[in-house]
This record gives sequence, structure tokens and C-alpha cells, in this order.
Amino acid sequence: MTSTEILITMFGGLTLFLLAGLPVAFVLGGLSVLFTVVFWDSSALVVLVLQMFDTMHSEALLGIPLYIFMAMLLQRSDVIRDLYTAMELWFGRVRGGLAIGTVVICLVMAAMTGVVGAAVTAMGILALPEMLKRGYDPRLATGTICASGTLGILIPPSVLTIVYSVTAQVSIGKMLIAGIVPGILLGLLYIGYILIIGYIRPEMIPAREDSRKASWREKFSALKTLILPSMIIVMVLGSIFFGVATPTEAAAVGVLGAAIAAVLRGNLNRAMLYDCATGTLKTTGMILWITLGAKAYVAIFTGLGGADTLFQMLEGLDANPYVVLALMMLILMFLGTVLDEIGIILLTVPVFLPVIQFYGFDQIWFGVLFALTIQMGYISPPFGYTLFYIKGTLPRSVSMATVYRGILPFFLLQVVGLLICVALPDLVTWLPERMR
Repeated sequence: MTSTEILITMFGGLTLFLLAGLPVAFVLGGLSVLFTVVFWDSSALVVLVLQMFDTMHSEALLGIPLYIFMAMLLQRSDVIRDLYTAMELWFGRVRGGLAIGTVVICLVMAAMTGVVGAAVTAMGILALPEMLKRGYDPRLATGTICASGTLGILIPPSVLTIVYSVTAQVSIGKMLIAGIVPGILLGLLYIGYILIIGYIRPEMIPAREDSRKASWREKFSALKTLILPSMIIVMVLGSIFFGVATPTEAAAVGVLGAAIAAVLRGNLNRAMLYDCATGTLKTTGMILWITLGAKAYVAIFTGLGGADTLFQMLEGLDANPYVVLALMMLILMFLGTVLDEIGIILLTVPVFLPVIQFYGFDQIWFGVLFALTIQMGYISPPFGYTLFYIKGTLPRSVSMATVYRGILPFFLLQVVGLLICVALPDLVTWLPERMR
């Protein structure tokens, strides 16, 4: 078989088995063994073993279980519930205030945990019933939660960013810091959209003059709930930005901060630690199995000439570099609806990176565009991950069709955010360039 035929066979087989609903890790690993034996030689299976050993020796991956453990501790310490209460006091009487408060909380949660599922689920439980009770249009309420919950993909500490950095062999610290400004930019776009909708379509966000007006004393008293989240954010991001700790060491610092928060809240006990440790083990195991399978698949894909063939095809297009970039973004957007982000990174970065280097694009900048595009895939109907996260929190009066319609304006806002970052790369690279 020619390299082109092998390329088509490998992608076709992968797509077929994934659409069949089989586990990603075992599809990747199984196809790697099958294609090695059929298209190469059984003795070449040693390549798969070497890839696995190389992956398991990566110290950079140590940050993944630590950040996940930190997120588990924070999720069970009631910090998020206190934050929502504070946001309700500050923004509750503003038209669209609860939706704005939801965006702000998701930004804070993203900077504390970086876990999308936790943010979407928590806001679906806490914020959605309140917004619906106050007459918010269900489309706006669900769209706000789904879109804001995905900010954890961009804003550090993000597990996706660590995996991308290890795969692309770029600075983890710079990649983590690079996501801050684009993440805040998206949050501001969401808030601006909510304010505009409240002005031009007030029926979607009714004013509640009858709600209790909190005194300034109550409002400022509620701000004490920001102390613990702010402490954790400063401990993690500050230590990375100022060069005090490596990203892996900062993850350990974050776990310490989360444990302190749980102690101060009176929630830290043996049962909680057991649940958090078990959840971390399961999630980390899933990520590492996918990592091993994808590493093996990419190694065989490259060894059989698939990467060279794909690169030659792109080079032969003789197209504008930004057209090629747009094509890669569209591929990532599609994959984001059917694959988890870890699998997408491990499958596509080794293939796309030579193209990015050939056209002279900055790898940190491309990494943020990569994250933005996967974020768009996360909210894309009908298979976006956040749509399934929020499904379990929906009341019977709200259908998934309503969620699909509600997410579309926020999807367009993410497109706007992506285009801004493409047009103004300094927004992405400015902060990492000032790191110590």
C-alpha cells in the first residue's frame, strides 16, 4: 500500500471505531498494534513499548493528578456555593445580574480548578434554577452556563494546556500564562452580550424590582468568600508567573491551598479525602490510558509515512498560511464534538506542529488557538461535551433543543474571540513574554 492509502486506512479505521462508541484509549492502542503487524512488521511493536516507557517517564505529566486532586477538593469544600451567594448579593438586582455573576464565578472556578465538567455541573445546580425562577429565558440561562463553564480549557491551571505543552515540547509555564488574557476576553464578550440582550430584548431578562436589596455592609461582608479562591489563584498562577515554582510544583502548592480551604470550611475528613483520591485516580488513569494509546498511534502513523504524506499534501496546496490555519481549526472544531480534548491533542499536535513550524507561526500562540477551537467543539451541537454535562441538571420544562438554540450566540462569540486572537497575536504572547 502507498503512504496515501495507509493514511486513509488509518483515519478511516479510527473514525469507524470511534463512531461505534468504543473507548478511545483501546481503539487507539488496538489499531496501533493491528496496523503495526499488518502494514509494518511484528518486530516493530517494540516502538510501541518504547513510546509507553518514554511517556511514563515524563515528569511534566506529574502536574495532571495534582491539579485534578485540587479540583476535587475544591468541588467538595462548598467554596463555589459561597461564591454564588456573594455574586447574587452584588448583581442580583441588575438586569442580567445572575447571568453576569455566573460568568464571573466560572472565571474564578477556571482559575482555581481548570475542570470544565465541575463548572458546568455546579452552575447547572446552583445558578440555573435561580435564573429560571426569576424569569430568564431558558436559552440565555443554559447558553451562559455551557459557554462560561468551558473557560477552564483556557484559563490556568488547565490540564489540556499541560498535555499540549508536553506533546508540543514547549514551556508549560508560558502556555499556562498565555491562556489568561484570551480567557478573560471571552468572559468579557459573554458579559457584554448579556448586557446588550438585557437592553434590546428585556423580555429575555425581566427586571426584578421586588427582590430584596442588599445593604453595602452585606455586600462587602460577602466579599470575604473571595479570600480563599484569591489565595489559591495567587498561590498557583503567581508562583508560575514569577518563577518561584515550576508548573508541577505550583500544582502541589494548589493542592495545599485547596486543603486549607477545605479545613477552614470544616469539610476536610477521611471520607472526603478518600472520595477525592479515588476520583483523581480514575480521572488520571483515563487520561494516561488515552495518552499511551495516542502516543502509540501517532508513532506508528509517523513511522508508516502518514505524517510526511499529510505534510506534503498541505505543502502542495500552495495556499495562504492563514487558509491552512483555518483548515486545521475546522478539523479541530469537528473533532471537539466527538473526541475528548486529551485525545485530540495527542492525535493532532504531532501532525500539525511541523506545518505550524513550516509557516513560521508561534507555537504558544497556536496552542491558545488550539484551545479556543477545542472549546468551540465543546459547545457545538449535537455532541459537545458541555451539552451532556448540563443535561443532568435540566428541569423537565427545559429540553435539549432549547440548550442547542441557546448555545449558538455564545458559539459565535467564541468565533469572534478566536478571530481577535488571530488578528492580534500580542494578546496571547504579551503576558508569557514577561515571565521570569
